[in-house]
Amino acid sequence: MKNEGATEDAQHQIYCHGPLLHTVQMAHLFKDSKTFVDMKLKNRPEKTMQDFNKFMLKHNNTPSELEIRDFVDTHFEERGKEFEPWTPNDWKENPEFLSTINDPDLRQWGSDLNGIWKELGRKMIEDVHKHPEYYSIIPVDHPVIVPGGRFIEFYYWDSYWIIRGLLYSEMYETARGMIENFLSIVQRFGFIPNGGRVYYSGRSQPPLLTAMVKSYVDFKKDYSFALEALDMLEHEFEYWMNNHTVQAKGYDVAIYKDSSTGPRPESYREDIITSGAFSTDEDKEHHYSELKAGAESGMDFSSRWFINENGTSDGDLTDLKTRSIVPVELNAILYWNAKIIAEFHDKAGNKAKFAEYELKAAKILEAIQAVHWNDEAGVWLDYDMINQKPRNYFVPTNLAPLWTGAFNSSDSERISTSVLKYIDDLKLDSYPGGVPNTLAHTGEQWDFPNVWPPMQYLLIVGLENLDTPEAKKLSERWGHRWVKSNFEAYKQTQAMFEKYDALRFGGHGGGGEYEVQKGFGWSNGVIVELLTKYGGDLSLSNSAVSTGDDAFSK
Repeated sequence: MKNEGATEDAQHQIYCHGPLLHTVQMAHLFKDSKTFVDMKLKNRPEKTMQDFNKFMLKHNNTPSELEIRDFVDTHFEERGKEFEPWTPNDWKENPEFLSTINDPDLRQWGSDLNGIWKELGRKMIEDVHKHPEYYSIIPVDHPVIVPGGRFIEFYYWDSYWIIRGLLYSEMYETARGMIENFLSIVQRFGFIPNGGRVYYSGRSQPPLLTAMVKSYVDFKKDYSFALEALDMLEHEFEYWMNNHTVQAKGYDVAIYKDSSTGPRPESYREDIITSGAFSTDEDKEHHYSELKAGAESGMDFSSRWFINENGTSDGDLTDLKTRSIVPVELNAILYWNAKIIAEFHDKAGNKAKFAEYELKAAKILEAIQAVHWNDEAGVWLDYDMINQKPRNYFVPTNLAPLWTGAFNSSDSERISTSVLKYIDDLKLDSYPGGVPNTLAHTGEQWDFPNVWPPMQYLLIVGLENLDTPEAKKLSERWGHRWVKSNFEAYKQTQAMFEKYDALRFGGHGGGGEYEVQKGFGWSNGVIVELLTKYGGDLSLSNSAVSTGDDAFSK
């Protein structure tokens, strides 16, 4: 076992922290810092580290860029070596959802999106399981559907919308395999890392595994799968409650955080550069933790996580205070987890466990009501623990409790009136390309004018869950508009994007840490679900949105 530990330690010294990672990443050999940490080793990690130490000695610890490049070329293979071509064997040419779409152009698009699953499939080669120490990838038994672009491994929260899309596409085996991978990862790590790489193992992402299992069970009516998964679902829930909770207003609430040290390996150089604003090592380390907590939230990065010395959200990455902000959606999702786990125990006849998780859910709901609900704003708001005050800035997640059912349904009328007034006051219905993620124009990718598929989904489903005629009408209008705008972008570019542009019907987003990614897992999943939902009465010819001046043009 000792030898195995040493190997893992050497692997982490290459991919997660240490002088080799620092030397290569600061040499800026690749446009994207993620490229290097996704490369495969040619030799065992211990041998690579020995060679590196000799290399540094030989060059007096100051090798040139050319010498570093030569070292990398000698010791690493290009990224992507861990996968083999794979076509999902449960892929169907004509899943049922296509026949429910009346508009021929939309039906053809649905068929194209169904085809994209084949392009986003990844299966690990046998060598990854035999020699995991040569790779940064986390080995899993079943093939996965990945987001696309630079993201060639699984990502945790993306997979929720991907799996829902797969279920609508009747790719049940692929969807189940992805869920089984996650369950095995909880068994190994105690939680699910942000993505499928060892360098992500200090942080997670919004915990949607329980909701994935629930989606699968709802489609397949297979409660036996839920009961098999229960232990791991409980384990993950307790991990979040034990490691991510703080006190706010006397209540236990969850926040995003990270347990590793140093810069993010996949954005190493960028993090070192932004940390230059801080003078002490301790302040730099705090900054790295804030960056990684922001990455755990999935919204990396946004003014949502900025708190400046005046207590407002103006600022830049040096003002990140993710760990001091209690996020609405994280607590709403944990409530949902507890309710689903309780439901599964009820099905299994575990009365005591059912009562235990119902009580946990009730406590979280009480905390959401006390900490997040804001009468003045008329919605739920993030809470600033530094200044002990609500953060009255728009983010779609302010409506997350509607999505996860973390509200009192007997109060629907009042909440509906209040939420619709909030939407009206902020003119959120006025954007041709969808509801922006924030109203702050900072250049960060999770800020204005970018629109993100999971956030549109959260709003559309949340408003529908309110179940009042007015909220359902708005939900449908936003659903129709999202489908049409995504279709327009697809028509112009033949691509699905990870994010879109609120200001342009059919426009796609920009800004942030890397170029806009095509593919794209969660975008496909959301549209497949909405096409299934609205396909019967959605027609491109009666488009409610002008495609004239607003149309995306390249």
